[in-house]
Amino acid sequence: MGSGVRLLTRADTGTGDARIDSWGGGLDVLRGNVAEPKAEYAKRFEKYLKVIAEKDRVHLRVGYLKLLVMAAGLLLAWIVFGKQWVTVYWLIAPLAAYCVLTIWHGRVLRTKGRANTAAEFYRKGISRIEDRWTGDGQTGERFRDVHHVYAEDLDLFGRGCLFELLSTARLPMGESRLANWLCEGSELAAILERQKLVEEMREKLDLREELAVTGEDLRARLNPESLVEWAEGKSVLPSGAWRGVMALLAMGAAAGTVYYFQTAALWPLLSVMAVESVILVWLRRRAHAVIEGVDSNAEGLLLFSEILERLEREPFASPRFEAWAAELQQGNDPASRATRKLARIVNWIDASDGVIAKMSELPFLYSVQVGMAAEAWRRKWGAKMRRWAELTGEMEALLSLATYSYEHPADPFPEFVGAPEGRGFFDGEKLGHPLIASEKCVRNSVRLDAETRVLLVSGSNMSGKSTFLRVAGINTVLAMAGAPIRGARLRLTPLKIGTRIRSTDSLQEGRSSFYTEILHIRKVFDGANGAVPMVFLFDELLEGTNSKDRRIGAEGLILGLLKRRAIGIVTTHDLALTEIAATVGNVLRNMHFEDQITDGKMRFDYTLREGVVEKSNALELMRLIGLET
Repeated sequence: MGSGVRLLTRADTGTGDARIDSWGGGLDVLRGNVAEPKAEYAKRFEKYLKVIAEKDRVHLRVGYLKLLVMAAGLLLAWIVFGKQWVTVYWLIAPLAAYCVLTIWHGRVLRTKGRANTAAEFYRKGISRIEDRWTGDGQTGERFRDVHHVYAEDLDLFGRGCLFELLSTARLPMGESRLANWLCEGSELAAILERQKLVEEMREKLDLREELAVTGEDLRARLNPESLVEWAEGKSVLPSGAWRGVMALLAMGAAAGTVYYFQTAALWPLLSVMAVESVILVWLRRRAHAVIEGVDSNAEGLLLFSEILERLEREPFASPRFEAWAAELQQGNDPASRATRKLARIVNWIDASDGVIAKMSELPFLYSVQVGMAAEAWRRKWGAKMRRWAELTGEMEALLSLATYSYEHPADPFPEFVGAPEGRGFFDGEKLGHPLIASEKCVRNSVRLDAETRVLLVSGSNMSGKSTFLRVAGINTVLAMAGAPIRGARLRLTPLKIGTRIRSTDSLQEGRSSFYTEILHIRKVFDGANGAVPMVFLFDELLEGTNSKDRRIGAEGLILGLLKRRAIGIVTTHDLALTEIAATVGNVLRNMHFEDQITDGKMRFDYTLREGVVEKSNALELMRLIGLET
């Protein structure tokens, strides 16, 4: 890597504060064909704005017509009942007109709601293209693990983090699958296939729009893990003819009630209820165990079924997608129809706490009837629920990556190469950080190979060292997830990732920041023992100890990782640490970032240079803020 090669980005890892007041202005300097998806989004956004405006006008007109019909109805009622000039049958006309207007009004409001959701979908897309997306999406907080070997350091989850930028999933299984790809990576064969699938999904803008507006009015609650566990659970209620027996008892109770009102004879109803009491003692607890295990509301299952139905209807070209669609459509009842049947059962389950359901318990065996219906469903389809959830999660996660690829057409897929002697390889050209706004992002190149296995980067405070590590790390995460990377080109071997960029002490656990750091580094070492080589990224290595111990410890850590075939980058502001190059050998290369003082202000160009940094800015920073030394 020659002198003057531009390497990374600003030290500020935020997404920037750029504000664009119109869809057309502001960031037309984006690279490549970004204007094309932006123009398509803007065209569709404007189309739906017109639909919303038109439906608003119709909404007002229909509202006024309903008021007019009500007034006419009241006048007609006065004529009918007060003056008796016409017969009461004349009231049918305003009632019929009001019903027609109500149906029409409902359709207008539903169309407007879908248009609102579609417009919001494209507004968010334009915001992502213009780097104004923070706060618009799902943060993935539920996947956050402070003990993960790299997720916290690389800002995978949380507000303004990678998951929020990528995820467009509607269901929790899609979010879970995407989070798993980001946190665990994938095998090479799966990554290469995923790239092809994302390429096919990338152009399916209509599909992504329709999924975005599907069930927009549903307040879904769905826990796929517990739902699958329930669906695969063992039967606890009797099957076969017993369900017919329960139905006959319920009908017998209804007939007994009618008979009582006609004859005042109570004994038929009491006889049926006596048998039902025995049934309730026998089966009520089991029935409640069945219906309470469904950790989802009916709206959540209905949303699941509508998304399944849309995926079943989509024509796909790749054999893998065709095979998945065939699995969803297998049998007489496709996955969407079966899931909708379960949603209807769960509607009855959701109503089981109501007064009517409790009053129906003894005469009609409400909980037993509902429990047996749920039991019959899972005996027929329960074994397929896990696969349906997996396929839906896979497709939603792929659609998230496809959306990112469509909105960032200049971002290429990485190229994977063989690992020489089992060692890692990483060669990125003009890499940038996807979480930093384009106009603020300095894009540069980095190469780690057999000749340069470690970069030891020195530099002053705020010069961009930490962001340097994050750019290399987050692009590796994207590559191993099967997503496009932010850069001109990236060639790499499959890699594990191990980082130590943030460390804090823990009062609750009684641990110092240094102890926390070395515990985390131990995780990196453990991960480097596998068959897949690791890229390690350490910021201010062993900063919690003295300079002598830091140098000895850092030297030992780097040598240990090199023995494990790893490659990596280490940053430091301790110039004594740069001397370990003589011990580690030619495979370690000293590089640096620097700053300039111009007109009394400190300026950074975030450019990586050869060699060791020759100055520090700590004293100058103190002077600039008024702390004289």
